[in-house]
Amino acid sequence: MADTMGHTASTTPDASTTRNTSVALGIVVLAVAPQIFELVWSLGTVVGLGAGRTPLSALAAHAMALLLAFPSIVAKTALSPDSLLALIYSYPLFAIAILTLFVKIRAPQDYIGGIVLMAVALFALWASSDLQGMHGFSFGAGTAPRMFGVLLVALGAGIALTGLLTDGAGLSHYSWRGPLFVAAAIVFFALAIRPLGLIVTAFSSFLIAAVGSYETKWIETIIVGACLTLGCAILFPYILGLPMPMFPRFLIQ
Repeated sequence: MADTMGHTASTTPDASTTRNTSVALGIVVLAVAPQIFELVWSLGTVVGLGAGRTPLSALAAHAMALLLAFPSIVAKTALSPDSLLALIYSYPLFAIAILTLFVKIRAPQDYIGGIVLMAVALFALWASSDLQGMHGFSFGAGTAPRMFGVLLVALGAGIALTGLLTDGAGLSHYSWRGPLFVAAAIVFFALAIRPLGLIVTAFSSFLIAAVGSYETKWIETIIVGACLTLGCAILFPYILGLPMPMFPRFLIQ
């Protein structure tokens, strides 16, 4: 019948459908990335290289949370951190993965980049969920992370929507240099903020992150880093009232 109508039936799947399925599967993996990370981390407890839950208990806890987090809200029971992770982080990404199967991605780089930004923001919202919020006009420790997290979710959603509405670039070659040094800067900041203080740590973290780009111009980078450090030194301890050390511990003692 196909031959008589002037064309032959195709037995291969549509290319766009294949790409959408691959993207959706990638988003599903991203949705359970924190759970996978803890599971891998917990393997160290088997050989005595770390503290925490065993692989079996971590797997069971996260599986139960993914299955029962939403029913727990309906039943109005107390939510564990694992359930909050499922609700705040994993469930929204699962919903995006399902939506991805039914939309036409016109700019894959924008769409996937926006979703990754949303994932980072959602994880930050979960990580700050146990911090104190605002009391009246007083900022709590969790106010700034949640505020920036919500703004980043909105920004990521806007970028992802651009990838659906306008034609754009496909996925380009992925480079590990940028993410590697940005992650190193974040880890350095977390480890050094107490012994080295905010000023040294913020400035050093900015320089470490700047190494991630081949186009870094160091004179401009140092000037911008100094300005951002000054802004952080004013914002966090004085405007937000966060008890952060300003100078290295050995200078204060």
